[in-house]
Amino acid sequence: MKAVILRGALKEEHIKKIEETAAKAKVDVCFLDSEKELPEDYEDAEIAYGFGMNIAKARKLRESKSLKWVNSTSAGIEMLLKPGFFANEDVLITNSAGAYGVSIAEHIIAVTLMMFRKIDYHYAESLQGHWAEQLSQKSLKDCRITALGTGDIGRTFAKRVRAFEPESLIGVSRSGKCSEDVFDRVVPVEQLDEVLPQTELLVMSLPGTRETEGILSRERIALMPQGAYVVNVGRGSAVDEEALADALDGGKLAGAALDVFRYEPLPPKSRLWKTKGLLITPHVAGNMTLEHTVDKNVEMFCENLLNYAEGRPLKHLVDRKTGY
Repeated sequence: MKAVILRGALKEEHIKKIEETAAKAKVDVCFLDSEKELPEDYEDAEIAYGFGMNIAKARKLRESKSLKWVNSTSAGIEMLLKPGFFANEDVLITNSAGAYGVSIAEHIIAVTLMMFRKIDYHYAESLQGHWAEQLSQKSLKDCRITALGTGDIGRTFAKRVRAFEPESLIGVSRSGKCSEDVFDRVVPVEQLDEVLPQTELLVMSLPGTRETEGILSRERIALMPQGAYVVNVGRGSAVDEEALADALDGGKLAGAALDVFRYEPLPPKSRLWKTKGLLITPHVAGNMTLEHTVDKNVEMFCENLLNYAEGRPLKHLVDRKTGY
């Protein structure tokens, strides 16, 4: 059995851990920086591990019917689910959902505090050598928060933001359920319109699926209270960006922080660059940028490598129907 590992952010200790696990699983591994380095005797590899986009670019691997399992180091893998994308239509796809909760939850709190406490404004003024004027601020304490998405990211955020003593913390999920008791209550997505009027901070961590496309519409933004805030770390397709920009420029929303966009990189001529009260980050909330994230990612892959070799079910197996 052979496996191709696209190194990406892996360090020597991660490579060593994978090698040791592969030896136990009786899997021959080949580490590459890109598919250009792929040896001929690994073109029939059964397993591929790496960043989803890099796997998507690996034509020889995708066109090999020998490929049976793909482990993406990213949580979002929409491009890998397209019909006909792999020569082997039955290839198993696992993602790394569960590895990014800490990183993205910290990002959510960081950008929220930047907006609430006007840190972005004060920093911009300091760069100009200005002693900025004092502005009214907002606190997470007694804030009414709604988390649209109760997966690993939503749950990890909920655990951390609880320390700030919000007035309410509501989760919204497809099923109306959550695997952990971390919210005051959890409602199904059909009740989203009922909770938005009481939502001062809306945190979105949704996957990119047909059901989540445009879920934060112009009509739903209008349901939110005057001066509310939005943070999106899931998929840009979930937000009507034009409607959001109108709400920010018009003063309906006090602020928004977007880490994901419908088109990435965000085009230079996009209106969003100059939208009032919009904090833009270039899809950096997650990724393999924290050591903890890489460690967790490799740990999850190694566990699944043993599961695969011994015929046990794979964890984090993506359901092609739901997209996650």
